[in-house]
Amino acid sequence: MRKTVLLLACLLVGSALQVNAQMTTRVVRDSLNIPWDLVYGPDDRIYFTQKNGYICRLDPVSRQIDTLYHEANTYSSGEGGMLGLALHPDFPAQPYVYVAYNYQQSGTKERVVRYTYASNSLSSPLTLIENIAGAGIHNGCRLIIIGDKLFISTGDAANQALPQNVNSVNGKILRLNLDGSIPSDNPIPGNPAWSWGHRNAQGLVYANGNIYSSEHGPSTDDEVNIIQKGRNYGWPNVHGYCNTPSEITFCADSNVVEPLMAWTPTIAVCGIDYYNHPMFPAWQNSLLMCTLAGQDLYQLQLNSTFDSIVSSTVLISNTFGRLRDVCVSPDGKVYVSTSNSGSINKIIEIYDPSVPTSASNIATSSEITIYPNPAGDYTIIKLPETLGRVSMPYSIVNAEGKLVATGTLTTNNATVSTKALTAGLYTITISGERGNTYKGKIMKQ
Repeated sequence: MRKTVLLLACLLVGSALQVNAQMTTRVVRDSLNIPWDLVYGPDDRIYFTQKNGYICRLDPVSRQIDTLYHEANTYSSGEGGMLGLALHPDFPAQPYVYVAYNYQQSGTKERVVRYTYASNSLSSPLTLIENIAGAGIHNGCRLIIIGDKLFISTGDAANQALPQNVNSVNGKILRLNLDGSIPSDNPIPGNPAWSWGHRNAQGLVYANGNIYSSEHGPSTDDEVNIIQKGRNYGWPNVHGYCNTPSEITFCADSNVVEPLMAWTPTIAVCGIDYYNHPMFPAWQNSLLMCTLAGQDLYQLQLNSTFDSIVSSTVLISNTFGRLRDVCVSPDGKVYVSTSNSGSINKIIEIYDPSVPTSASNIATSSEITIYPNPAGDYTIIKLPETLGRVSMPYSIVNAEGKLVATGTLTTNNATVSTKALTAGLYTITISGERGNTYKGKIMKQ
């Protein structure tokens, strides 16, 4: 019998307000056609795809939606349509938006395209990879960018022969350069595959130096994994853990990685993001994960070395229907999207109204831009004024107000090292050229 994880820790039925007394939900927008992927941008807007081919941008404060592009070639059928989205790490200085969608050409296929952003619209589509097999089910397809590399999750397109075939791009996590070329340090020379043996990974996030994924099982063993270079994740020979005689043999022979956690019966795991903000202290150092069949938002608490899940808590259950994706803003708010039938779907904000956010005391995006944010080892501070003197001093304080770093900016588009900072929320204060002060928030992941 396959190993089953019993999710008993802090399980909540109904509203999570009973556990998190200050947790409040607000519908930001409704009447949407399955918002499939949510990305919180450096301009405090949510960039998202709709399954019927639209790429949009949402201001969560004013609730205004801008339609950036409609991809007329999108084939929306079954689980297919317009799917994953990622912003260039230096967006908008590098004004590129990456999107995956299904199309029809001698059957259902999938491609990943880079669009160029300007003046509230996208143009100049550049195909990075295409002719990925698609189907009515198991199309993947999440996108994340780490440094200068694009990672793409592909499904098996209902063909179980593909995930173990390293010459197929299906049932894989692919890794490409941002221009679509294949990196020279991929596991197999000339091959875009980074890992294989995947059934249908629909969640990807990079945090703590790890790529975490969520993946649909068949009727058993939905999974959360850490993705490792050149490793096999077992499908279709292994479902979840290596714990039957045939699975144990295959795992030993094929260098298979077991999941961090598996769910039987399945709950249809979907979008994930990393949370480490003081707005909800109990959620810090956790993965947040949406589920479709389960209709839940999970908190998966990581251990101190970020390579194991030590507890699982349901934060929201059976409240909004099927949940497709989740993203986290730099000020700790959480946004989830629904995946119910037709154009009745929502983007919902989860927040603690007792915790101050950036709106009242942090410079707006027209004054200061910080990217990438969340930051890894560095972030870039872009100011509106050209420096007239040698430098501008800055200071960084943590969420408790303690000074943790100081320095100077010598250009108005300067790189600031965040390598020494621990994960959490920080405020940077910059003394401007004309006696004014700029402030911004940095989330260190």
